[in-house]
This record gives sequence, structure tokens and C-alpha cells, in this order.
Amino acid sequence: MAPINTTTIGNPFIELQQVDSTNNYATALAHAGMAQSGTVVLAHHQTKGKGQRTKAWETAAGQNITLSILLQPQGLVLSEAFFLSMAVALGVQRFYSRYAIEDVYIKWPNDLYWRDRKAGGILIENILTGATWKYAIIGIGININQTDFGELGLRATSLKQITGKQYDIVALAKELCSSIEATVRQLQVNKQQVVDDFHAVLYKRFEKVKLRKDARVFETYIQGVSTAGELITGQAVEERFSVGEVEWVFE
Repeated sequence: MAPINTTTIGNPFIELQQVDSTNNYATALAHAGMAQSGTVVLAHHQTKGKGQRTKAWETAAGQNITLSILLQPQGLVLSEAFFLSMAVALGVQRFYSRYAIEDVYIKWPNDLYWRDRKAGGILIENILTGATWKYAIIGIGININQTDFGELGLRATSLKQITGKQYDIVALAKELCSSIEATVRQLQVNKQQVVDDFHAVLYKRFEKVKLRKDARVFETYIQGVSTAGELITGQAVEERFSVGEVEWVFE
């Protein structure tokens, strides 16, 4: 299998004080031919951060990690894109666990959770040349020093709230990059191990949850996530849902 990433993630490391979106900036670099695999763009303030399915990602200026990684996914084809998503999520979870210690999970499809509170999110956008997968633009937002989450209240959390400590954003961002590099490289050696490790930290796995599909709210059990990115639910009867097809319902 060809190497997925032959350069260090974070080399080069571009640090910006303010930008509309690090994913937009990284995408522009790629289209201009000014990027290489492993390039990281960190912004201390995003004015128009991106979340899943056109949602905005709101974050306090200077208090959190907001970055994008440009990666040439050599050794993977586009139909295997969720393997990369799993590896990135696992790298984020392992990084956060070094500080939050326990109860850190990956919530399908793209969130980092501590207990039942959101600590971060991931958005991967792809650049294609014809049918060729040229770049993955991996956008990551992680709550670090922010303590006021407005309307989200107790639905969100940060490392400072969990540990009571203040952190150096740039130093943690570089550590995050190393953690993701390790799990992305793990794909070269053993894809199934990445899948297994991902499932070991999957939020609410084997637990009863409430989901909503259109007007239907129903209870089910989380069984796992397919390598195509579908949420696998049920017990006697299995159901699978694509990203955007269902949403979580919390009391």
C-alpha cells in the first residue's frame, strides 16, 4: 500500500491572527498550487468558521484551537474516505484524552465529546481533480480556554473547564497535529485496527439513545459506524443512517 502521508503534519505551520475560515484559506492555497501535504493553517480567530451541513462553527477569539490540515490521501481512494475520517477523529480523541484523562468520546458523525458535552468538531472537505482525490482539507475546532458558551451552556465544555488550567493554544495545536499524524500513519499498517480503536471510543455505543428522522422520534441502540460513514443502530433489526439523515435528541 502506498504511503498515505509522507510529510510531517504541521510542516509548514501557518499561523494567522484572523481569517474567515481556515478551511477556505487552506483550499485557496491548494487551488493556487501553494500547498503541500501536511500544511497546517491555524487561526486565532475565525469570523466564519464551518460546521457540518452548512452550519456555522462559533468560537471565542484567541481561546480555542481552530485549524485546517491539507493532506494528500495517497494510498486511499475516495470511496475509502471514512477511513481517513476515523483516523483523524481518533487522533483528536487521543490528544484530548491526554488532558481530560477519561470520558472522551467520538460522537457520530463528527464531534468530540467529554461525557455528554461537546468539546470539539471536525469537518473534512475534499478537493478533486476529475475522479482523483487530490487533497483532504481537515478542519478542526477544539474548545481549550473558553468558559462561556452562551446559549449552549452546559451542552459544551473546554479543557479549562475540565481541568481548571489555562493552555498555550499554539503548543497544543502542534501536539494535536502530531497525534493525528500518528493515527493517519496507522492506516498504512492496519486499517482494521483504526476501525476497532475508533469504535472503542464511540459515544453511546451499545447504549439506548433517541434519534429523530424527519418527524419521527425513536429510541434505538448504537451499534457502530460503517466504513462508509453510516450510523449502525438497532438490536434485533439493524438500521443504517447516512450523515444528515438523522439527528440526536437530548432531553
